[in-house]
Amino acid sequence: MYDPFIQPESVEAAVQAPPRAVDVGLTLDWTSRDARHRECLFLPWLEPGRDHWPGGLGTALDALEAGVMHEASREAAAALVPPREEGRVVDLPATAFNCSLLKHRRVEAHAGRFYPRAFIAGHAGIEAGDRELFRVGALEGEALTADLNHPLAGYDLQLQARVVAQHDHGRDDGQTVDVARLLTARGPGMQACWRGRPTDFWVGGALEREDPNPDAVFYAEPRLVHHLDATARDQIAGLYAACIPPGARVLDLMGSWESHLDRVQTPAEVVGLGMNAQELAANPVLTAAQVQDLNTHPELPYAFGSFDAVVCTASVEYLMCPEAVFRSIRQVLRPGGVFVVTCSDRCFPTKAVAVWERLYDFERMGLVLDLFLQAGFSDLATFSLRGLPRPADDPYAGRLEHADPVFAVWGCRGE
Repeated sequence: MYDPFIQPESVEAAVQAPPRAVDVGLTLDWTSRDARHRECLFLPWLEPGRDHWPGGLGTALDALEAGVMHEASREAAAALVPPREEGRVVDLPATAFNCSLLKHRRVEAHAGRFYPRAFIAGHAGIEAGDRELFRVGALEGEALTADLNHPLAGYDLQLQARVVAQHDHGRDDGQTVDVARLLTARGPGMQACWRGRPTDFWVGGALEREDPNPDAVFYAEPRLVHHLDATARDQIAGLYAACIPPGARVLDLMGSWESHLDRVQTPAEVVGLGMNAQELAANPVLTAAQVQDLNTHPELPYAFGSFDAVVCTASVEYLMCPEAVFRSIRQVLRPGGVFVVTCSDRCFPTKAVAVWERLYDFERMGLVLDLFLQAGFSDLATFSLRGLPRPADDPYAGRLEHADPVFAVWGCRGE
């Protein structure tokens, strides 16, 4: 699995000794029923003796030099989230979910999805205005099952921490950082399905879009701009290099003028399929290109087993026939070939399908994972990376503290 913190040169490091504060890269590994998962979080200027660390992790990091990785004990990893309690899985009448809580729009409950607890205020001891998330585990007829456990509760967690940089002075904000909460709140675990049941993603106009006009109109003019910041692009390139073997024949699906494949070793061929011929022509790594609208023609124009790898970067949210496209991708992969989908928290909202905008970031990985499962992929994995500093020369530097997050799902075609 890809480790973004092995390359400390990607983070501005000021190594001093003895340290008063450290920049830390946290890596959390866990396995659900359907996939392997890795969550990565970069946290700068943490104080080992002052901040709140799970299982005494801060004490261990205080003795490490920059670049050194520490594997936390099972007890420390287990301390990240409260233990699972079946008593926190509550059966309620379906009417307990307040669909009219928000004044500007009606919100329907769907099985497997997450909502602020305020939607069931007045039940299970929940008060109005509670913004902690809960999961609608099941919704059958007039009965709703609310799971109030943390989405990671009950999983075997493995935690690693790497000292990325050291500083000779601490913070002056007077605050205490809760490391476990930053790593686990409102995110990791939400991509796994509930008790093996499929999540209701594809309901309630899920594939509708705000802009119903043909995509050919929207993409008629080339956009030779970056849609993600340099840090996110660099991490995506690293992930692709970790997933794609040397000498591979690669399909860049829904491609543009940049493929993020510059770290893949000696690819035999890189074929781009996208919406704008000028963008594809400007891509220096492509050996061939095809213009095709997958929302009107979801079948790929390639023979079975044509590619060793397929990548789709920051575009899966625009697919209106995602199940058909994923099935076609599996067909054009050779047995053992890999399909990697990456995304972030940015998109063209008027062209993204409705369900994408309704989901939390980690739920979106769950939606993509569901598409992989429906299409018959195996050896599935998800990956998240958050918290890296935004590049100083980025147009949003000074306004946005963090680089664009990276979320990824991948799987292989079986034999």
